[in-house]
Amino acid sequence: MTSPNLAVQLAPQNRRGLLLANPVTAASGTFGYGTEYAEIIDIQRLGAIICKGTTLKPCSGNPQPRMVETVAGVLNSIGMENIGVDALIREKAPVWAGWSVPIIVNILGNSIEEYAEIARLLDGVAGVSGIEINISCPNVSAGGMEFGASPEAAAAATAAVRADTTLPLIVKLSPNVTDVTEIAHAVIEAGADAISLINTLKGMAIDLASRRPVLGNISGGLSGPAIKPVALHMVYQVAREVRVPVIGCGGIASASDALEFILAGASAIQVGTATFANPRAPLDILEGIEDFMAKEGVPQLSELIGAAT
Repeated sequence: MTSPNLAVQLAPQNRRGLLLANPVTAASGTFGYGTEYAEIIDIQRLGAIICKGTTLKPCSGNPQPRMVETVAGVLNSIGMENIGVDALIREKAPVWAGWSVPIIVNILGNSIEEYAEIARLLDGVAGVSGIEINISCPNVSAGGMEFGASPEAAAAATAAVRADTTLPLIVKLSPNVTDVTEIAHAVIEAGADAISLINTLKGMAIDLASRRPVLGNISGGLSGPAIKPVALHMVYQVAREVRVPVIGCGGIASASDALEFILAGASAIQVGTATFANPRAPLDILEGIEDFMAKEGVPQLSELIGAAT
């Protein structure tokens, strides 16, 4: 029997395009630069890798402790620790250029100008296939969620990046807003080729012995299975409203989870927190999707995308 076709185009309106062999991608922040997992799993089988959040200058991140487990989830307050865009271009991009799996760089700025500058520096760099604009990170003191909190700010950040790069642009949206569809429309109008959602939910934990917040930054972002129903609903909402590809993220730990997001309208999915417990989770999910399609006699992934809407 012929293998099902899982290929998906995430930037159909961009002249460069962003063609993935399959819809399973590694989410930013949980997969490093991909090099950390390359000796553990066959990363070339993934649809794409979204590298950890990258800022204009190197960032040391938030004070410790930075992570704490919760019921069915994890709170993190990493604070965008990273090597900075110059080191990424110098040290990581040459490695990526030799890979077949597309690499998407997640970027975050403290100002509109910083977003634009990072995009300008990445434009034309071999090994970089796209940009994911992070306007939704809840555990940094400046930037991040600040730009994703209103349609106007989100559109301004997107437009600035769009003006300084021809790379496909994905904008990652926050669940910590009143109307996520309004913000989705705003960033698409400003030049986004695709939308990814959701980023983490803002939360905190308190230690009873010390009577103090557990995280060094007090609050952090909640990820893992606990947020899946919220993420699924938001993907469903946005996918029905927009005409660009939607990428689902939030609590995806199995092929069944991924298929729910695809049926809700996601053209691709991101696997994040699940890789902490099982580094092979993205490949397990990919194989599960392939098995489901073969068993159900579904030849094309496109037949499943949005089927529940």
